[in-house]
Amino acid sequence: MSVIDIKDLSFAYDTQMILEDINLNVEEKDFLAIIGPNGGGKSTLLKLILGINRLKKGSISVLGKKPSQRLTKMGYVPQNTNVNTDFPIKVIEVVMMGHVGGKRPLFGYGKDEILCAMGALEQVNMQAYAETKIGSLSGGQRQRVMIARALCAHPQILILDEPTSSIDITGQRSIYELLKVLNEHITVIVVSHDISVILEYANKAAHVNKTLSYHDISDKKQTFHTHGNNEHFCEIELLQMLGADNCDACEPEDVPTWRKSK
Repeated sequence: MSVIDIKDLSFAYDTQMILEDINLNVEEKDFLAIIGPNGGGKSTLLKLILGINRLKKGSISVLGKKPSQRLTKMGYVPQNTNVNTDFPIKVIEVVMMGHVGGKRPLFGYGKDEILCAMGALEQVNMQAYAETKIGSLSGGQRQRVMIARALCAHPQILILDEPTSSIDITGQRSIYELLKVLNEHITVIVVSHDISVILEYANKAAHVNKTLSYHDISDKKQTFHTHGNNEHFCEIELLQMLGADNCDACEPEDVPTWRKSK
């Protein structure tokens, strides 16, 4: 079953073309890794899928409807989840903000909403920190809380923008293992510079640099030439050929930090 279908999409800020002729189909329970250079259009693509940016050319269908009609079916974890460490808000309160259509905080949350938030925290193994101030947590713990907040709406699609960009070595691996478990039930889309996502977790990969090159990498032993641009230097296929145990051959900034430590 297709959960996201993008056809002939192009997008520009004023006269600067950011995305051009994008076509992408995401299936139910896919783990899609989106990679590419900074400024290549990865985050812009996510914003279009989420309906944050207004579509100008082409079409996007999320679960058969326009993105604006499927907001409750998508959970989003933005790149910058840093919080004011001095702000006295508890973990459970942050997670309950993920409720769509819930009561205003002024009037408090209902029992069902609190139970739902606790269930989301349990999914990310953070239930013991429910009453802890969010600012006292580590970066990896805060990221888990933000994922729990996204899960509070019971999404069918979880979208994350650079989820491990400011997390320590242990936290990075932990987040991806968590996403792998969640992927058993929902579709996961991750924008990342971490090649471990492709080599160990994703079953589909898309390289975005104005245009999009798509790869089915569900069989880690094979490469799939599904992109139509013959001039595209295929980093994804190169990574597959190198394999997870040969990361020393990659560019230093692309090597997962938890592998560097070995």
